[in-house]
Amino acid sequence: MGPARRHARDPQALGHRRPLTQALRYAAAVNLTYGSYLKVPELLELQKPLSKHPSTGAAEHDETLFIIIHQVYELWFKQQLHEGDYLAQCLADGRVQEACATLKRMLTILKTMVQQIDVLETMTPVSFLSFRSFLSNSSGFQSAQFREFEFLLGNKNPRVLAHNPEGSPEHKAIHARWSQPTLYDAFARFLAGRGHPVPQALLGRDVTQPPQEWPEMQDVLLDVYRNHPTERIVCELLVDLDEGVQEWRYRHVKMVERTIGFKQGTGGSPGAAYLRSTLFNPLFPDLWAIRTRL
Repeated sequence: MGPARRHARDPQALGHRRPLTQALRYAAAVNLTYGSYLKVPELLELQKPLSKHPSTGAAEHDETLFIIIHQVYELWFKQQLHEGDYLAQCLADGRVQEACATLKRMLTILKTMVQQIDVLETMTPVSFLSFRSFLSNSSGFQSAQFREFEFLLGNKNPRVLAHNPEGSPEHKAIHARWSQPTLYDAFARFLAGRGHPVPQALLGRDVTQPPQEWPEMQDVLLDVYRNHPTERIVCELLVDLDEGVQEWRYRHVKMVERTIGFKQGTGGSPGAAYLRSTLFNPLFPDLWAIRTRL
């Protein structure tokens, strides 16, 4: 009997193929298709323009683009939360390679989120104003997943809880993130787990507080940068993440300014004036502060 035939009858080899065979049989049994797996028919029914052209009664042309772009953003927020939670777990477990790979994925998603603004900016101010009044009280301020993402990153502001009714699923989701550790907390524990003298005040801090500088932590980070290349890679990826979020905020502000100027936002939100106040506020200030001392 030749080597190939012996391998074909090897129980271990057969065992490795069995899960795939079973999966294929199951797929055939339920007649799984691209559309049914991804729920494409249901997905394509989720775009429901509300506007009506004054002459034709049809929906304004650009409202469909507006809806799709924001629905896609919500899907990306969902994925960023999925990846961010996994990143925190990888850091807690000391799985450096997985943590770095997850950070790189989050950075790539952020780049895509920034590039989507280019698509939205193909819509002129006149086009947006043709359906803006139909948006009524809805506002991007009410995006629960974006607020969850902000809280995960450490940017916690209790006032955002008021943007969704108390007791609503959105309010509950944001509130649950309020009391959970942030990515910087996970990073600090990661360094402590690798023997670095992270200050106890940081490890035991109130996780509902916004980002702040920790001078003793900066001393630890200086040593990390100078003497510990593995941890330094994680630090630099976190800086990339921070910078990427700030870039997305900046592009978002400029998109709002070129579309509605400094008008009040939908739903009574402050619009561009508020968005400007969110710029250049680092999520991980210690990682920026040490640059001057390196």
